[in-house]
Amino acid sequence: MLIALLVPIALATLAFMIILARAALASRATPSPEALMLSVIVNFFDALGIGSFAPTTAWLKFRKLVPDRLIPPTMIVGLGPPTMAESVIFLILLGVKVDPVLLVGCSIAVLLGGMLGAPLVARARVWIVQLTVAVGLTLAALFYALANLNLMPGGGTASSLSLALTIAAIVANFGFGVLLNFGVGNYAPTLVMFSLMGMDPRLVFPIMATGAALMVAGAGARHIQIGQIDLRVVLGFAIGGVPAVIFAALLVKKMPLEYLRWGVMVVVLYAAAVMFRAALLGRREHHPEAGTVALAD
Repeated sequence: MLIALLVPIALATLAFMIILARAALASRATPSPEALMLSVIVNFFDALGIGSFAPTTAWLKFRKLVPDRLIPPTMIVGLGPPTMAESVIFLILLGVKVDPVLLVGCSIAVLLGGMLGAPLVARARVWIVQLTVAVGLTLAALFYALANLNLMPGGGTASSLSLALTIAAIVANFGFGVLLNFGVGNYAPTLVMFSLMGMDPRLVFPIMATGAALMVAGAGARHIQIGQIDLRVVLGFAIGGVPAVIFAALLVKKMPLEYLRWGVMVVVLYAAAVMFRAALLGRREHHPEAGTVALAD
């Protein structure tokens, strides 16, 4: 079963990289140095379980490197190769211990959700994308706080779930795949959900990473074809993230992350507030009468 998952991930990675390389050559894009350095940092800590979407969104918004509408698809495509590297590493280290039905079912569900959500974010109004990202950032900040306060569910020791919980987990992962297209990372909600179900938190990593890897390969390819991405930032993310993930996953055994989470939480909350404000202003532009009523109230 492990080989059955590694082979399609390897093939999907190869196809994804070919599509990305062709797009970069066609547009003569060069990697953004700032995006490359950012990718090294966020992907290093992503492999440790902090997640990369929230801090990356916060930095892109803070620095105005990418228009708000292009932030989710740019992250999905650019952070795709590091996520694929994570998937391979975690599958080799922990995949054999996870119930294969749960692992495969959730991974395919995230892929299908991602494929469905790719065209949705491309057609959505800017303020809707901004609002969705703002909600995702706020939830991410909440998860950081809960983890630091030891209020996150500790999980159990299970490597499999009952049939009912397995079905519920697969359905939930489909939703996580859709939300990934809007820049809402799947690591935190997936980890919380499986911990509440009694899973060993360590065994959630191959489920999260494999699903995300398949999703970014499928949905990421569609985003490249749609063309609503910043290729310079994408290339910086892709080049800087892979070695950072390998280093973190293979060489770092344990390090204090509590203070880092608090710092990331502050930055993420700031970005969420900015996104909420932008979404509110954008909605008023599309619905002037709503803004007038709100001001009158």
